[in-house]
Amino acid sequence: MGQHQLHRVKSIAGFHKLKGLPPPAHPLISVFDFETFVCSREINNKNFVFDFYHISIKRIDAAFKYGQGHYGFHDGVMFFIAPNQVFGIEKIQEIASTHSGWVLMVHPDFLYSTTLAKNISRYEFFDYAVNEALFLSDKEEETLNAIVKNIKQECKAGVDSFSQGIMISQLETLLGYCARFYQRQFFARRAGGDQLLDKVRKTIEDYFNDQNTPGLPTVQFVARSLNISPMYLSRLLKSLTGMTTQEHIHGKLIEKAKEKLSTTELRVSEIAFELGFEHSQSFSKLFKNKTSMSPLAFRSSFG
Repeated sequence: MGQHQLHRVKSIAGFHKLKGLPPPAHPLISVFDFETFVCSREINNKNFVFDFYHISIKRIDAAFKYGQGHYGFHDGVMFFIAPNQVFGIEKIQEIASTHSGWVLMVHPDFLYSTTLAKNISRYEFFDYAVNEALFLSDKEEETLNAIVKNIKQECKAGVDSFSQGIMISQLETLLGYCARFYQRQFFARRAGGDQLLDKVRKTIEDYFNDQNTPGLPTVQFVARSLNISPMYLSRLLKSLTGMTTQEHIHGKLIEKAKEKLSTTELRVSEIAFELGFEHSQSFSKLFKNKTSMSPLAFRSSFG
């Protein structure tokens, strides 16, 4: 997405103006139906950064780049964009009159002094949503639509001493359902877990076998190689194997270390360097932590 023009939208009112919508009824939270504004090819090949949360279900003949993935908006696809994340528009085919869905925007200031201000970081889809969209069933979408309709009505009702509390409660309910639906999708992905696990193992194995790769493989490297966000990958591996991505990396590292200790006469410091450690003490500490033996004690056990 680096070649695309970047546009920052600082306020919800600014987003309304960008889309040719009337000013929002509330400056810090807004809901509108997606069909109320025109989508033009003029925004093709542009990236956007919002200073607010952007949650949406959209149906349109368009292609979007979202983190490492490319997605169409033909079916019930839901996206969660946190402040300062990049959302790229790759292609809009036509100015469509049939596009539908809704967009919910919430400025972080609206959450101020509420429990959601602290708890929103717990909803992991705001971290890995840039790589993993939420695909909804019709029934799931109906559930979310009803909640968003309530928020929309409250936005139009005018501000009073109850407004924020009511909408925060609705937002928490919405995010709670989304977390449930993501978990459903997450476990459905387990059906293809064996294939993913093979790819993870091969990625780590190839890294250690490549003499030109400096340093140790990172969780970010493995995730990027598979076009999956680090958090999502670790959660999926944890559900499949009981081990995180980092633990898989350490497992392969110890396996390689044992091989070198038992079949070569390399010094411990040389083995540590070959495996990507800057300091042999760090290697020895990790090895002992994982095996309950020092590298030298392990080598001695082979006589």
